[in-house]
Amino acid sequence: YGKKWLATGGSKGGMTATYFERFYPKDMDGVVAYVAPNDVNNDEDSAYDRFFRTVGTKECRDKLAGVQREALIRRAPLQKKYKEQAAANGWTFNTIGSMDRAYEATVLDYGWAFWQYSLLADCVDIPADAKKATDDDIWNSVDSISGFSAYADQGLETYTPYYYQAGTQLGSPDIKQPWLGNLSRYGYQPPRNFVPRSIPMKFDRGAMRDVDSWVKHNARRMMYVNGENDPWSAEPFRLGRGAKDSAVYTVPGGNHGARVSGLPEAERAKATADILRWAGVAPAAVENDPAKAKPLAKFDTRLDQRNGEVERDEATLRP
Repeated sequence: YGKKWLATGGSKGGMTATYFERFYPKDMDGVVAYVAPNDVNNDEDSAYDRFFRTVGTKECRDKLAGVQREALIRRAPLQKKYKEQAAANGWTFNTIGSMDRAYEATVLDYGWAFWQYSLLADCVDIPADAKKATDDDIWNSVDSISGFSAYADQGLETYTPYYYQAGTQLGSPDIKQPWLGNLSRYGYQPPRNFVPRSIPMKFDRGAMRDVDSWVKHNARRMMYVNGENDPWSAEPFRLGRGAKDSAVYTVPGGNHGARVSGLPEAERAKATADILRWAGVAPAAVENDPAKAKPLAKFDTRLDQRNGEVERDEATLRP
């Protein structure tokens, strides 16, 4: 291919674009990675705990925590509904080990999933007083945000390759949720629980450290766009002194759907100008003044997502 060529991707796609650049640094003319997780040290996840202590507003965090607590307090009646749903839909739970484990994993994902997919304004839809909410209110809120089918065999099967790589190379966040007290029986479950036991897994502690170090010291024409309220952005890629012509941006209030279009005006213009320049299509006016940069094409509802929109996946705790 004789012309300029950029790699891009969102979430796991942003990770993949980064990894490709690390191992084939001369193939592409630039990388634009959206909301790309970077769990460098799989044994040290305090960045995520700090994130959940401050994200959004206290009112919203308290509402989410209240629903989680009630979902675990009401485990027996809500699991009766879960059993009915499983029978009706043919769900089985062989990989994770039991319906109880699947139920709790879904509930523990609730806060993470909310911030990954929703905006602060959506907190108005969370039950205001979980203790007074009906069982159906609690069920519907958790199901609409986390998805009770996520940890059934049928929900996990599609994502076996991701969970395998998370458990062997990528790492997986393990967050503390002290507001749950002793209501949790299993804690955050590791990727090993989401992959059939017939598939062996051994974690390589050096894989992500290698990529992280390479990006810090060798990045050339690499751009990272993160969301301020996206849990996956709690541990982002960072640039060191060796990085050249690269940048890391954060969309204010953004979730896992953060895009260049959501950046403040000056940053949006600079990021757009850099992308045009890397692609070899920047007009002379933009070369001289990045503030004049504008998107190459208008928003297309068939192809594009507006900033803040993100396709929802039922298996929520994955990029």
